[in-house]
Amino acid sequence: MIRIVIAGPRGNMGKEAVQMVLETDQFELAGVIDRKNGGKTLADLQGLPDAAVPVFDDPVHCFQETQPDVLVDLTNPDTGKVHMKLALENGVRPVIGTTGFSEADVEEMSLLAESKELGAIIAPNFAIGAILMMKFSQTAARYMPDVEIIEQHHDRKLDAPSGTAVKTAQLISEVREKKKQGHPDEEETLQGARGADVDGMHIHSLRLPGLVAHQEVIFGGEGQTLKIRHDSINRRSFMPGVKMACEEVMRIGVLVYGLEHIIE
Repeated sequence: MIRIVIAGPRGNMGKEAVQMVLETDQFELAGVIDRKNGGKTLADLQGLPDAAVPVFDDPVHCFQETQPDVLVDLTNPDTGKVHMKLALENGVRPVIGTTGFSEADVEEMSLLAESKELGAIIAPNFAIGAILMMKFSQTAARYMPDVEIIEQHHDRKLDAPSGTAVKTAQLISEVREKKKQGHPDEEETLQGARGADVDGMHIHSLRLPGLVAHQEVIFGGEGQTLKIRHDSINRRSFMPGVKMACEEVMRIGVLVYGLEHIIE
């Protein structure tokens, strides 16, 4: 039995995670962290399953009272970083589903996880199909190095580009030599028209109501194009990855950034 605490239970992803944990035989929902509803129970929160699970507004108090094995954080970048550090300092293995971590953040958390000999996972995307999209894109880039990324998300997403897009570009950069794409004398007549630049690749971000999470990686070659696309139609699509991360984080003793490292 894995005892789990969820931070952000009222969000769209948080609600799905609560339901997944309650439905999984080997998981036990020990508590939830919600800065606005400390002292209540999960049953008190509108729209959430009827369960006598305590709600805490202080993560340290939550960890000390419930003694969980795993923290699943589905809040926002700033809160996720704080919760991750507090979890590791209190002997709890974090599974973080918020993006926006810098390389320095990841390095700091990695050193902390190693010093505590605790597993930790930061997942820019929990959808298994999205992980496969990234891995397939890395393979394609070995043979078609001219590539651009278009990512689309709902208009409440805080960071741009998405963590998935950044992670995809990082994976491609590992097998692709840096090169500037487009015409050598290319000029933006409107700033930002060509998107963000990562080692010569361009990333374009769309933010619109009605979207969930979508990404297309487009490769161009002589007389041909290749498109690798993934669409999350609803947030239930992320739950198999959350479940897998909760199980895997119990088996490792270091920080893992990206689920592609645990689905070989």
